[in-house]
Amino acid sequence: MPSPAATPARGSRILNAMTVDVEDYFQVQAFAGVIPRADWDGIPRRVEANTDHILQAFDRAGIRATFFTLGWVAERHGALVRRIVAGGHELASHGYDHVRVDQLCPATFRADIIRTKAILEDAGGVPVRGYRAPTFSIGTRNPWAFDELAAAGYEYSSSVYPIRHDLYGMPDAPRFPFRPGGGRLWEIPMTTLRVAARNLPCAGGGYFRLLPYGVYRSGLARLNRREERPGVFYFHPWEVDPDQPRVTDAGRLARFRHYVGLRSMRARLERLLRDFRWDSIDRVFADMLTPAAVR
Repeated sequence: MPSPAATPARGSRILNAMTVDVEDYFQVQAFAGVIPRADWDGIPRRVEANTDHILQAFDRAGIRATFFTLGWVAERHGALVRRIVAGGHELASHGYDHVRVDQLCPATFRADIIRTKAILEDAGGVPVRGYRAPTFSIGTRNPWAFDELAAAGYEYSSSVYPIRHDLYGMPDAPRFPFRPGGGRLWEIPMTTLRVAARNLPCAGGGYFRLLPYGVYRSGLARLNRREERPGVFYFHPWEVDPDQPRVTDAGRLARFRHYVGLRSMRARLERLLRDFRWDSIDRVFADMLTPAAVR
């Protein structure tokens, strides 16, 4: 049985976890079938400028966040990684080049997470203890991934989304932090609301851009108020970039998921930063992690 985390103190104003998955627009799962990885180095990169915009927004709001960063990006943008760390944010791993974990064998996954951890720690000069699987691709088919992460020196994962989705999801997983298999690694799942015996997404991403802002705001407020739990929000640098090149070869659904709501994302993010309290994962969940994990 998984070991649950403690519930925050009753009556406190909940501190939520802000997270950014640092990848460029051409590296997303939606375009995996039309943009070969072999072509990535020939595509003009926009990730550094977009991430700098996010860093500036966070600095104005006075918050810190967790940046789950691709090793591929860190190799090419070491100065960006150092700016993330210099801003007081947590540096964490998003894998090397955004390959789904459920497409890897244990040995290949092991090599990926060890390699990426080393790249990030070399670039940022700080320990990397957190990991997020590309496209939330850890679930019932590959629970071995948790053991590999623990063996590689990670303290936590934020890779499970307890919903039903055509690309990912582990709907029967605990909704709040737990230790998979009773091991030492913590899993910090993406935020959901329990409504009529079903988990509904409340963690950001495409749902945040698609639905009215008030719907998300009400959902997170309900989680904080009624369940007295912190939420985990995530988004990507390309989501604040409405002028990014259009990938016309992708399917209609993939293009809809990627481009919906991009024009309004910056304004929505600014509202979100004002409406709730935010910090990095290593601080929001500091009571679960070792003291050394918090700067």
